[in-house]
Parts: sequence; structure tokens; C-alpha cells
Amino acid sequence: MGLSYSQAQSNSYALVLGEANGKRRLPIVIGHYEAQAIALELEKMKPSRPLTHDLFFNFAQTFGINITEVQITKFHEGIFYATLLCDNGITMQEIDSRTSDAVALSIRFHCPIYTTEEIMAQAGILFEGDEHNTESIDDLSVDDIRSSFQSLSLAELEVELQQAIEDEDYEKASLIRDEIRKRE
Repeated sequence: MGLSYSQAQSNSYALVLGEANGKRRLPIVIGHYEAQAIALELEKMKPSRPLTHDLFFNFAQTFGINITEVQITKFHEGIFYATLLCDNGITMQEIDSRTSDAVALSIRFHCPIYTTEEIMAQAGILFEGDEHNTESIDDLSVDDIRSSFQSLSLAELEVELQQAIEDEDYEKASLIRDEIRKRE
């Protein structure tokens, strides 16, 4: 669903994964380099030389290895653990991975990310929106929301983005992010 700078931990970012067809979000704290690797691929920006995740992708593709899925398998003491399910056309192998690296690779391989109900119950956040707010994002058209951002400066948009993320209003945050990207 998005990336944002973590106010809680310096030089860290919050990666927010969303539940398919659901309202739960899974926030994962990741490092600067992994956030950069994820953001560059999401933005389809290609650095002049391949970064580590790009090198891994190129290596795997060259030798006929495909990552078919990422599994977030464990959450212990605030740390997520993941595995890569790899297929070389003959055998399937699971490879242990840091979750941030696994997500960066899943974007490059266009593969799904799965986790367990137990992890979602333990670390997931239910996003319901503000039930008392009569003007929720669902009540407004996307065009209405986007037009409300057009009068704001880039700095004001950044502040609005941080506030939306802190309020766990990820739909609004994604629209603000889109407006920032459009201007950059």
C-alpha cells in the first residue's frame, strides 16, 4: 500500500502491506536501503547500475529461477521472517529471507505475498475508517479528493501525507502520494 518515513525509528521506513479483499494492514519497519529498492521498482526508475535486488533478479532470470511467492512466516519480538518460494522448472525450494528483501524481490518478480492469519491477528491493523466522520473518503469522489490537494504546495502535501499515515488513512495517503509523484 505504501512506504513512509518512520517517526519512531530514525533511518527507518514503514512498509504497509494491505490485505487483498480485506481491511487489515500489516505495517513492517524496514531500513533505508530496502525502502529505496522498493520505491525505485514501484516507480519504475532504473539506476545507472543495478542495485543488489536488481542483480539478484537478473541472476535468477539468467539461470531460469523464478520466485513464485513470498511467505511472511513468523512474527517474533517485533521482527518479521519470510521465505522465498523459488522454482527452477524442476524443483521448488524455499529460501530464508529478510521480509524487506523478500518484498523488494516480490515486486521485481511480480509474485504475491502471503502471510498467516496468526500473523495478521498478532501484527495487523484493522482499517475501518472513522465511523463518526460523515465525510469519509468513500463518500467523496476521487476527483474531489484530488482537486482538494491541487492548491497545496509540495511541502504541505508531505505534511498531509504524514498525517494521513499517522491517522492510518491509507487510501487518502495513496492519493496524496500520487499527487506528489505527479508533481515531481
